[in-house]
Amino acid sequence: MQVLWKLKRAFVKDIIQQLDEEPKPPYSTISSVVRILERKGYVGFKAYGKTYEYMPLISKLEYRAASFKRILTQYFDNSPVALVSFLVEEEKLNPDQVQHLRELLAQSTPDNSDDTC
Repeated sequence: MQVLWKLKRAFVKDIIQQLDEEPKPPYSTISSVVRILERKGYVGFKAYGKTYEYMPLISKLEYRAASFKRILTQYFDNSPVALVSFLVEEEKLNPDQVQHLRELLAQSTPDNSDDTC
């Protein structure tokens, strides 16, 4: 998806050229991944005979939101608290990052005078 957002429209060969990894993955692998993304509704295509040009159908923000919801549901029992706890404990957030999270939370919640945080 990153390559498609960058290029806007691309053939499989164009996607492969943009990948940084070496050795490059086989054409068939990238073609399969793009077809999966197309079946999920993330990617569209235009056919030129047997050749397909692909383009993203959703924005990076929409994709991020869908991915985040899936991760939150599947790995954190739909609990934002569990997710933030994981980030704080496993990612070893520094005090500045924790403070930034507190500020974001304070901005997003109504003013509670009995707040214990």
